[in-house]
Amino acid sequence: MTLTRAVLCFWLALLVSCSDKPRPVASLADAFVGPSTLPLRSQLAAKSPVSATVQHGEKLAIIEYRHRLVKVRTSKGAEGWTDMRQLLTPEQMATLRNMAQDASRSLSQGQATVFESLNMHTQPSRTSPSFGQIPESDKVDVIGHKLTPRVQPAESFVPPKKPAPTRKKAKPKSSRARIGPPPRPPAPKLPSNWMALSVTKAEPVAPAESAPPAPAPPPAAPPAPVPMDDWSLVRTHDGKVGWVLTRPLSMAIPDEVAQYAEGHRITSYFALRQVHDGDVVKNDWLWTTITKGGQPYEFDSFRVFVWSLKHHRYETAYIERNIVGHYPVQVISAGPMPSFSLVVEGIDGRLYRKTYSFDSYRIRLVNRELYDPGAKKEAPLLASNKPPTAQADVKASWYAKLKNRVHRFLR
Repeated sequence: MTLTRAVLCFWLALLVSCSDKPRPVASLADAFVGPSTLPLRSQLAAKSPVSATVQHGEKLAIIEYRHRLVKVRTSKGAEGWTDMRQLLTPEQMATLRNMAQDASRSLSQGQATVFESLNMHTQPSRTSPSFGQIPESDKVDVIGHKLTPRVQPAESFVPPKKPAPTRKKAKPKSSRARIGPPPRPPAPKLPSNWMALSVTKAEPVAPAESAPPAPAPPPAAPPAPVPMDDWSLVRTHDGKVGWVLTRPLSMAIPDEVAQYAEGHRITSYFALRQVHDGDVVKNDWLWTTITKGGQPYEFDSFRVFVWSLKHHRYETAYIERNIVGHYPVQVISAGPMPSFSLVVEGIDGRLYRKTYSFDSYRIRLVNRELYDPGAKKEAPLLASNKPPTAQADVKASWYAKLKNRVHRFLR
């Protein structure tokens, strides 16, 4: 019997020693890293040592949170504390990936130069997580625009609600009966003439004096204007897509054309075709501009520049002002006579896509149709804003050749 007790004690001691390792805490929710790199702290203090460093898009498990700080666990088992504003929900991460996938097929509205390091955000908001940085003097493709309030809440991870604490069961009341207070005495009886005593004498009413008219309330002060920010959706050369502030961007159109902007901001530009002036090769350009930023649309004017073979300089072939235009601007490469289309608002407030043909220095409106932003249409042979290559010779009639020679001589 003593030997059996000794064996049981040995096995119990062995089991206790094997169970000393704490079990991992269950996950409350999943989240993703928003910034490009995020250090995890071993303690709640901001100056505590870094326990691990995670990258943008890495999946984390939320295991604890206190107010705005959350404790997370990586896929490798490392744990640490961070600010929940640096995390994204699975829905937000899916939206970000879908945005990058859709933007990879979007037409560039022009390349822009960054003159200083610029952070890329997941949303058009200053408080949204920044997951990348565009280096100085780098170029990006502008593919979208949005106007948002300068101060707005960030869309960050929201932890689940803590389970309500379990309440202790109330102790059952004693079945022992308690002795209550003694009964109240009966109320006194009413007097015999209580009806006469209840009649009140009517006092003479003085004539009402005309009250002076109430003063008119002061006019309400107009609400203070909400400061707004212009944001641009950009795509880097390595395929990353994100939102950046529009102000630090500058469209990379050649200076000999940009000098005619007259202080307006260039919002998109396209090279239409090449022109050979002796040994010099120039491009005819289409651009859109806006007079003042902070508008819910992208441009209020567009212009076509052609290179004059007679004067050896750029001249305006067509200009249209005082319009409300939206992205995307499309240039359709169709041989020696390209065409382009723009989305503008009509007098009725609806959007229309207007298509123009570019024949030498003549610009003509050839089509006007309603535009549905939600409809996805495949545009044939979309041209980029980069200088086009030399076009192959196209067979034309003798009349077309003669007309082109006359046009070149007049230019």
